[in-house]
Amino acid sequence: MSNKIILALDQGTTSSRTIAYNSEGKPTATAQQDFEQLFPKNGWVEHDPEAIWQSQLNTINKVFSKGISANDVAGVGITNQRETTIVWHKDTGEPVYNAIVWQDRRTASYCDELKSTGQEELIQEKTGLIIDAYFSATKLRWILHNISDAMDLAKNGKLCFGTVDTWLIYKLTKGKVFVTDVSNASRTMLFNIHTLKWDTELLDLFDIPKAILPEVKSSSEVYGHTELFDYKIPICGIAGDQQAALFGQLCTKKGMVKNTYGTGCFLLMNTGNKPVKSQNNLLTTIAWQINGKTQYALEGSVFVGGAAVQWLRDGINLIDDASEIETLASSVPDSDNVVVVPAFTGLGAPYWDPYARGSIMGISRGTTKGHIARATLEGIALQVYDIVKAMENDSNMHITELRVDGGATTNNLLLQIQSDIFDCDVVRPTNLETTALGAAYLAGLAVGVFKSKGALSEYWEKDKTFKPQANKEGQLKLIKLWHKAVKRSKDWLTDN
Repeated sequence: MSNKIILALDQGTTSSRTIAYNSEGKPTATAQQDFEQLFPKNGWVEHDPEAIWQSQLNTINKVFSKGISANDVAGVGITNQRETTIVWHKDTGEPVYNAIVWQDRRTASYCDELKSTGQEELIQEKTGLIIDAYFSATKLRWILHNISDAMDLAKNGKLCFGTVDTWLIYKLTKGKVFVTDVSNASRTMLFNIHTLKWDTELLDLFDIPKAILPEVKSSSEVYGHTELFDYKIPICGIAGDQQAALFGQLCTKKGMVKNTYGTGCFLLMNTGNKPVKSQNNLLTTIAWQINGKTQYALEGSVFVGGAAVQWLRDGINLIDDASEIETLASSVPDSDNVVVVPAFTGLGAPYWDPYARGSIMGISRGTTKGHIARATLEGIALQVYDIVKAMENDSNMHITELRVDGGATTNNLLLQIQSDIFDCDVVRPTNLETTALGAAYLAGLAVGVFKSKGALSEYWEKDKTFKPQANKEGQLKLIKLWHKAVKRSKDWLTDN
């Protein structure tokens, strides 16, 4: 076996995976391991950093047990759950506290304080983000203020803060390398996306000593070498999971868009070499940096995507298995004016309404299970539509193609509905594991396994293109009904 193998470490929220890719970008071996989710209090979500590391290391060793040796590997790429915050002792590598996960809401009231003192404009201007407990800055501040001696140790340069990529690299290099990349740094709410540096004004605002922060590097370069295997392997690619998926989908040109349909949906649009400030409640983020060139993206999230189908299955037993929804929804020609707004946990972008709740509207005596199933798929697609329209408005670009990945994209009807609503092509690739693939591409470019960004297009294969088939008038009526239903779902839990 040639040493043209790239290992992609895909460290996710509920599991860690390692995938070996050959020089054609094809997976040759894979391993996955779940780890425990910790919920110490209502709204708190944590992971044991050692469990993250152990599960990732186990999957690397499992891939090595499938006929690949460390000597075959040209490089390692890392992609990770973003925003999750880990602090550890610089000398011993021992965490001072559990990892505070991106979903954790413990700092929500502190975020409200920041908003009430008028910090929103400053933070959006510098970081491209809105003030929210989602991002790393308030989580890191919480650890420094709530764990005894943490602040003193941090000021004296004795602690390290990192997102999950930084933690894995620290462990893989036995503490020799302490870095992150621009895509992960841009999710901390501490990084200036214009100067590409940690921002002193923001560090002062959050009371965070600079000494605790990792060095910020590009997304594709050799950062260091592993110290754990028979052979020292270069670690040479890093990107946060959604940025890695954008790269894995080869959305490398301005105006290209990908959507990942998972539990929720994550949409990213490549906006080229300049950040676009959103006027529509989207996030501005760094996509990646390669050879000194930085690309930016607009991002919008839908909180409930595939989770709406899980609710039909587990919540109201409308189906026994998620795969049945396509057949059930196809049993009717349309949703007969029924609209499902899947706002089970509030509405994400562009509404950002935590008080909205899910609703089913337009029910008549003639409504069947099929209508509700179809309206649920439409509800997922219409949430995506709202974000894409916001992206078009922010960027002054019209979208002609949407590249899709994630578990729910096996549902052909969902993708057809999406294409009809957008009136544009929806393209599904053969390889739906685009997050890991993006990390592999970034690593492979750094060590010459892949020759250039342009050359990667020969490895990206189209499985199917869904073209618009529906009557435009009918789609406009559906969109109008959707916005009417959203309006009525908003502010549900307030007294208004």
